[in-house]
Amino acid sequence: MSDADKVAAARQATLAPHAKAAAKLAEAHKLYVRDRIALLFDEGSFVEDAQLANATAPGLPADGVVTGQGLIEGRPALVGANDPTVKAGSWGARTVEKIIRITERALVEELPIFWLIDSAGARITDQVALFPGRRGAGRIFHNQVALSGKVPQICCLFGPSAAGGAYIPAFCDIVIMVEANASMYLGSPRMAEMVVGEKVSLQEMGGARMHATVSGCGDNLATDDADAIEQAKLFFSYLPLNWRLPAPHYAAEPPVVELADDVVPVAESMPFDMHEVIDGLIDADSFFEVKPEFAAELITGLARIDGRPVGVVANNSAVKGGVLFGDSADKAARFIWLCDAFNVGLLYLADVPGFMIGSEVERQGIIRHGAKMITAVSEANVPQLSVLVRKAYGAGLYAMDGPGFMPDACIALPTARVAVMGPEAAVNAVYANKIAEIADPEEQAAFVKAKREEYEEDVDLLRLAADLVIDVIINPSELRAELVQRFAALAGKARPLADKRHGVPPV
Repeated sequence: MSDADKVAAARQATLAPHAKAAAKLAEAHKLYVRDRIALLFDEGSFVEDAQLANATAPGLPADGVVTGQGLIEGRPALVGANDPTVKAGSWGARTVEKIIRITERALVEELPIFWLIDSAGARITDQVALFPGRRGAGRIFHNQVALSGKVPQICCLFGPSAAGGAYIPAFCDIVIMVEANASMYLGSPRMAEMVVGEKVSLQEMGGARMHATVSGCGDNLATDDADAIEQAKLFFSYLPLNWRLPAPHYAAEPPVVELADDVVPVAESMPFDMHEVIDGLIDADSFFEVKPEFAAELITGLARIDGRPVGVVANNSAVKGGVLFGDSADKAARFIWLCDAFNVGLLYLADVPGFMIGSEVERQGIIRHGAKMITAVSEANVPQLSVLVRKAYGAGLYAMDGPGFMPDACIALPTARVAVMGPEAAVNAVYANKIAEIADPEEQAAFVKAKREEYEEDVDLLRLAADLVIDVIINPSELRAELVQRFAALAGKARPLADKRHGVPPV
């Protein structure tokens, strides 16, 4: 065979899986790596790097990873995509080198990077070559940390992401996991049984649904490979190519519904789904919810208002009364940091009784988790509008970008209430002994009613506006127009450079 024939054969081996591997992919309802890439990039735009990596070794086409650059709806992006038909997508020395090189390109050119992950982890036979050195696997994660906040890092997880390789998704801005196929774990179920004596299934240990609902390591679930890639492209559509550029602006669309003035129940004890308010504020069909099944008492997601991308952080009283827990605080903090990094304005919709109390959450460190959310709110300097939809009590007001955190405007609906705590709790806290001394039930009820009215008068909404605590009080039907005007006016908001190396945030 001539040299030209050898090169042609080596290249051909990288273009399609062998029959047995193709059948295995089909059985698992998976796409071949190059079909995934074809769905990601505009047709004919993909340019591949190092296609012949490890070509002299049998059975290792492209050394199990495809890297390169293409266009996504006309915008350039990089990709690192495992090929699970090559030794289960495992990493060899050249696999690692290819991945390092694509991250180095992302750093130099400040281009976004998509990770299409389906890998069993490192090849133990190559561990000395791929693991410990300066160009070893650790360099991948080092580079990902350097990329964080510079460019979007978007991960689709189609199969396993095992052991140290699980940190690739962990450093990404979003992790979209294909249900039933995707998994992430540092130690496999077999290893857990051997080392700690725990018998557990793969889905329980690190399956997609577990990570999307319990651990929070996965953000969104997908039904199949194509759905995951479509979600990844949609998420990318809200973000700029890098931290230096503005978020992309699209044609404005009217909302799918118009907000009625009675959309928010007046009684704060009556739960309602904040999605109803969001739908009346944002452009139709523009809401991309992030972590919808994790800590659902807080809604986070990307949307557009008059064509302009915004990040939405909203309490949802329909879930756990909208109370903030440690997980919801973590969810909010990371989402706020994402929006702030990539020049996406923030809209807070507050209906929050505060942070959860009790010994269980205290033992879980709710104070440091809450401080993490408040840190993110404090540090953000993109355009920020805070809307007091209904109650905003205690530190919940602070966590939802209340007036003390310098939002560009603090807007209140007529249903809004701002206080250290709700009137019932406040009256009981201050007058518990006095109430207990009143034997007559009617007299007791009258006393409580009078004290409650005094308390409510003290925190009257009009008084708060008169004292410049709140900037404007408007009806729900007027709120979208108000947000459109204010976000447009804030489009050129100056963003100061950091005046210190970095803070030391709570963890």
